This record gives sequence, C-alpha cells and structure tokens, in this order.
Amino acid sequence: MIPEELIAALVSIDSVNPELVPGGAGEAELAAFVAGWLREAGLEVTVDEAAPERPSVVAVARGRGGGASLMLNAHLDTVGVEGMAAPFDPEIRDGRLYGRGAYDMKASLAACMLAAARLSADALAGDVVLTAVADEEHASVGTRSVLRRWGADAAIVTEPTGLRVCVAHKGFVWAEIEAAGRAAHGSRPSEGIDAITRMAPVLARLAELQASLDARPPHPLVGAPSVHASQIEGGQELSSYPARCRLALERRTVPGETVDDVRREAEALIDGIEGVELSVGLAREPFAADREAAVVDAIARGVEAVTGLPAEVYGDTPWMDAALTQAAGIPTVVFGPAGAGAHAAEEWVDLASVEACTEALVACARELCA
Repeated sequence: MIPEELIAALVSIDSVNPELVPGGAGEAELAAFVAGWLREAGLEVTVDEAAPERPSVVAVARGRGGGASLMLNAHLDTVGVEGMAAPFDPEIRDGRLYGRGAYDMKASLAACMLAAARLSADALAGDVVLTAVADEEHASVGTRSVLRRWGADAAIVTEPTGLRVCVAHKGFVWAEIEAAGRAAHGSRPSEGIDAITRMAPVLARLAELQASLDARPPHPLVGAPSVHASQIEGGQELSSYPARCRLALERRTVPGETVDDVRREAEALIDGIEGVELSVGLAREPFAADREAAVVDAIARGVEAVTGLPAEVYGDTPWMDAALTQAAGIPTVVFGPAGAGAHAAEEWVDLASVEACTEALVACARELCA
C-alpha cells in the first residue's frame, strides 16, 4: 500500500476522543483496522485496552535476538471536527492530504506502520515495537497502560515535526481555585457574601505571577514558562449575591520545573484569602531528551541520509507522550512529517514528507537494532 492510500484509509475512520467531545467515536474502529493491517504485514499484534472501548495496538517486528529494541509511538485519537465540512473524506491536492487527523497524527501512524512492515522483513537483531495508542489528546491512558507491559531500549514519538528532531517540549499543570460566598438577595448586602469579588485578589496575583515568569530567562529550546486563567464562572443571576466562583488555570512548565514548584506557586495565589480553596488536577511533566542518546544521533543521521541536509534539532511547546516514555527510562526523541492545521478547521499533511519520515525511521531502526 502506498503512503497516501494508507493515510486516507486511516483518516476516513472517525476516532474523535470521547473525553474531548461527548459521544465521540473513540479509537475502537481505527484500532481494529491498524491491528488487522499489521497482522497481515507479519507482525505480532496485541490489543491493549486501557479503559473500556479505548484500545491501543502494540505490534512487534520480532528480531533475531541480541540487538537493541526500538519503540515507534503514534496516537490513534483526534480532536473534534467542529467547523469542518467533510472531516473524514480525505482529499489530495497539490501533494497534500487533507482531513481530520491527517497531520495530528495519522500520517505519522502510517509512517510507523509502513516502516514496521519493512523492518519485519529485515529480521534485525533487535525488536521494533509499534505502539498505536489511545487518548493522547486528553490524558494519555493508552501510552501509560502500554508502558506498564512493554518497554524498549529507545523510542521515537512520531508527532509531526516537519522532519526536524525534537529534543524538548513543555509540560503543564491544571488547577482550580474556588471561592465560597453566601447567596442572598441583591437588596440585602448584610446577608450576602460576594464570592466573585473574593476571587479578585487571586486574579491580581495571577497577573503578577505571569509577569514574574516573563522576567525569567527563557529555556533555550522551548521558551518561557507561562500561566493563564482558562475559565472563570460564578453567580446565579443579577439580583443575587454569588455563592461561589470557580477559576480554572493552566501553568505551562519548562524542563527543570516540577509539579511541586507549580503547587507552591498556586498556594501562594490564595495565601491569606478567606473562603478560597485550591485543587491541583491533571499534571504532565516537561520533556528533555538526553542529547547524547544513541536514538537522537541515529534519527538525525537518518534524516540527513534521506534529505541530504543536516537534521535541525529544536524544542517544541505542546505536550507529547515523549515525556511518558522518557520518564519510563526509555531514551526518547520526537520526529515526524510536515504539514499544518493541528486542531484547526483545515488540516493537512505533506505527502512527500511522510515518505521521507518513513525512510528515516527505517534507517534509524536499521542502525540501532542491527
């Protein structure tokens, strides 16, 4: 199967993450397609269900033994399709394939599948392990579950990088602050406590925190850390004192920062303010590759062999599953094809870059797993 046919087949299957869009199709149909394709290609296939109807696919191109193993990681799920006329009807124009997930990241998944099929025929010394995972766009239950049962000596997370070699990305922490008031008729101020005005000093401190983050020297690869108020809600109606006000915030972290650092910052936001409570929610650590890791050098050499140009090494801002594989003790790098429109109404991938990505993955695996 040529790359554009496989990408089109993947894009045509709805795999919208149901945690992001209630009623979303989820990964089951796409996982079944990927598992069947890889079985036909001769790989050993296991379906790992991290949660009901949230399957991941793990396929192994088994080696002869005695060599290093390489994990190729791509996610099955996509974000929603609001504003898209025909999100699951892939269209090819001017060397680009359009459709939901084409760029983020079904083209990467196709590159992994095609590379793994070719490497299976090579019978390398080490195993090549393809992990096509659920739920990366929300809580990464797929990769977290897979890493409890499978490992490797190195990993490439194939998020789209424009054929550049990504060695760092930001993390994030989500938190909520709730201010309690007392509901009362608007004409009776002695009986009411305004929860919304109780939140005012928190917002002022949040602005001060952002200013202090702006003043720090930026990370050389991913830039500055940041914080912002994502959502705020409260009150019942105009004629009543609001009984509660809820603020949700997001803190983007850079390599070297920890969740505990962010927790201390968030606690300082509410220090001394009556009737206000903090809860820290989902947190994901930032990622920084070991620049001396063999996988970083091997994929860079693969890129140069395919493109004829030295690989560009850089850092990116969005969080990726690379942080999880690295934290599991697997030296990791991020590398994938080119395109645009992740999470946007128009999304596309450059088909020539998918072929180059596939060739670079094959070259990297042949070097590491020989």
